[in-house]
Amino acid sequence: MFTPLSLFVGWRYTRANRSNHFISFISLVSTLGLMLGVAALIVVLSVMNGFDRELKERILGMVPQASINGYDGSLSNWQPIREQLLVAKGVEGVAPFVQAQGMLTASGRVQPVLVTGIDAALEATVSIAANQMKQGDLNSLKAGEYNIVLGELLARFLGANLGDKVNLVLPEASVSVAGIVPRMKRFTVTGIFSVGAELDANLAYVDIADAARLKRIPTGEIEGLRLKFANLFDAPNTVVSLARQLDARVYTSDWTRTHGNLFQAIQLEKRMIGLLLFLIVFVAAFNIVSTLVMVVTDKQSDIAILRTLGATPGRILRIFMIQGSLIGFIGTLLGALLGVLLALTVSDLVAWIESVFGIQFLSADVYFISYLPSELQMGDLLLIIAVSLGISLLATLYPAWRAARVEPAEALRYE
Repeated sequence: MFTPLSLFVGWRYTRANRSNHFISFISLVSTLGLMLGVAALIVVLSVMNGFDRELKERILGMVPQASINGYDGSLSNWQPIREQLLVAKGVEGVAPFVQAQGMLTASGRVQPVLVTGIDAALEATVSIAANQMKQGDLNSLKAGEYNIVLGELLARFLGANLGDKVNLVLPEASVSVAGIVPRMKRFTVTGIFSVGAELDANLAYVDIADAARLKRIPTGEIEGLRLKFANLFDAPNTVVSLARQLDARVYTSDWTRTHGNLFQAIQLEKRMIGLLLFLIVFVAAFNIVSTLVMVVTDKQSDIAILRTLGATPGRILRIFMIQGSLIGFIGTLLGALLGVLLALTVSDLVAWIESVFGIQFLSADVYFISYLPSELQMGDLLLIIAVSLGISLLATLYPAWRAARVEPAEALRYE
């Protein structure tokens, strides 16, 4: 079978030979360096994509993508407003809410908490809370029964289980015969949810009527409406536009104000880490340059013989470009395979290490999620492979150009 001369000679020079094992070793190091650089890039960018996905699906699945709040702290006649918002383009769900910050106490322990009063029947249209229940049921929240659903970490800190009583203390004083005392109410724990994020430690749900009564909001009124959009990136502009169409006095909020900095930080870190890890690929490319330079020096007599047999400078150029490109191709291919394998298994691998050694790399007390996520995206994979192959090809140009400039008479003078 016919094989082009440039490809045949380039492949022969790539393989190990007895004349110079050091050059073969440097070639192997270049391949391994490129493989590790590509694999590290794929794994790290997949982990950053995983954090980005978890922020969108879990954190932003629990907190409002956007909200329309009553200007004076309450919103009356909200049902027609909800119906008006539901028919707006891009709106997938609208649900009422009442929020209060306070302290939960149980068994002598105290924890700060953000209590959200919800309508359990409507909450599923704007939140994933009902799907994250670990114990109990979100529908257990009924008006007048003063039930509460806690995050898993919050319940653990308080030592509270299903059926236990917890006291909610609001930072608002009430005047009684005993003087000025904090506003307090006892709740029964009827559910525990877990999203594997910081919300498990500081979020609780109660019925919206119970929350309104505690905050002394008039009967039938709410604090605001939570909205869910088909595209969460439309939330900031769309919610402002919708609010302007309402007859009520309202103000808006959206996820970019509450969690936008976290999202931007993840995007920035992904770009910076990707840029830094590309330096590994550049280092491997420099190894390719040094390998080819030594090969050109070692093979000058061979190059001279090929030239005397009729090989053109362009053919000599292609021989060494093919050799360097083969190193880059093999290193990139092996790195891509290793990176894909690790990206698909890194979450399970880290979980196994944590269970075996009894350690936790990501604590919900410090990080916004408590496990290492990973999401392999084809766009990132193709970009890494293309850039790696491109850098490898560019690294061959100078050594190949030097090889093409070898003069046969000068190279064979002392042979």
